[in-house]
Amino acid sequence: MRVLVIGNGGREHALAWKLRQSSRVTQVFIAPGNAGTLEEGENVAIAANDIPGLIKFAQTAKIDLTVVGPEGPLVEGVVDAFQAAKLRVFGPSRAAAQLEGSKIFCKEMLRHADVPSADFHVFKSPEAAQRFILDRYPSEDESVPVVVKADGLAAGKGVIVCQRRRDALDAIDRIARKREFGDAGKQFIIEDRLDGQEASVLAFTDGRTIVTLPPAQDHKPAYDGDKGPNTGGMGAYCPAHIVDDRMLSWIEEHMLVPTVHAMKRSRQPFKGVLYAGIMLTNQGPRVLEYNVRLGDPECQPLLMRLQTDLVDVIEATIDGKLDELGPLKWDPRPAVCVVMASEGYPGDYEKGRQIRGLDEAGALPDVKVFHSGTALVDNKVVTNGGRVLAVTALGNTLAAAKLQAYTAVKCIRWPGAWCRKDISDKARLPPKEDTWRDKPRR
Repeated sequence: MRVLVIGNGGREHALAWKLRQSSRVTQVFIAPGNAGTLEEGENVAIAANDIPGLIKFAQTAKIDLTVVGPEGPLVEGVVDAFQAAKLRVFGPSRAAAQLEGSKIFCKEMLRHADVPSADFHVFKSPEAAQRFILDRYPSEDESVPVVVKADGLAAGKGVIVCQRRRDALDAIDRIARKREFGDAGKQFIIEDRLDGQEASVLAFTDGRTIVTLPPAQDHKPAYDGDKGPNTGGMGAYCPAHIVDDRMLSWIEEHMLVPTVHAMKRSRQPFKGVLYAGIMLTNQGPRVLEYNVRLGDPECQPLLMRLQTDLVDVIEATIDGKLDELGPLKWDPRPAVCVVMASEGYPGDYEKGRQIRGLDEAGALPDVKVFHSGTALVDNKVVTNGGRVLAVTALGNTLAAAKLQAYTAVKCIRWPGAWCRKDISDKARLPPKEDTWRDKPRR
């Protein structure tokens, strides 16, 4: 089987690495890929959003299966286009991908399906939104617990968490007037801020059957202690025991199942990976947002632990046969992923800085260095993005996995390299008593 992976980030490197392990796969192509994906297969110089170019390559190279990594091509309809060309492809349709492509669509669907989430208001003009904030919070000094979100895709950065009135007014200005996130800010949402720990629950679904993966926990803020601006994710670990088996069953019943059913009823059936970003509040789990693909960096520790052939899972999803697949097999050891970033990220950063120590890090036991933002220039690996590497390790305990990941991080260097030092530390927090189960959901 010849497989094409679309994308150039850490998620796509992890997908290519795992797909290459399948006994059924003879060759892996990655479009456009990065310096790391060259270790797993052949890079193809076609942009992830060049849908006609991707289709032409898949036809010419006789690709048997295409796996779409990033959200952009999914929202643009790459799956529909591949299917129209009679090509086998994994991912949701353009209509179903609106769950991630439009936060307004997602929130309205959550409300329609009665899935627990934060209350929200939709705006098209900054003036109306700022009047809403000023009317609702007349005092400049009072707490303003809201989140302002650009409606469209913004590479994980179009969400601004506010503490004070000036924060909310500034967020509206940045999204709707200055258009820091481009056309993603044509419409936007102001929703009530939810407090608690975040968790990521991902599931494969063929539109009828749901196969839920072990929960993971991402670290979105840039700096230790969850300080600083939001990023695309600075690290993750799996499994996240803050979501125990009982809570995971509750999330499946009250969030994933109603969502899949609501999409089917609306004639926008969902096939692929449904990713629920969840806030664990004192009132119970609440959906923050849905993504329509594997998370990055959650994908890396999840695939490090997955022992079932990924091709089998993907094909069962495409063919509507997940109910015949049987339970997935997992390495019992936990995995920790630490993202190494460029100086300045999530703001402006320089590219082209040579990375050293990759071989030394990769030689450590139970370590895999996934490339996110790298390129090969004159046979040297250089930085080519904000999030550069996703250093991932297994360990007999979570503490051992963390130690091994950071041991690998210490091997790697380039000018301006940095990372959070506390990935997985939140797992040490004592669990709260879940008295919310006996309360009304809303």
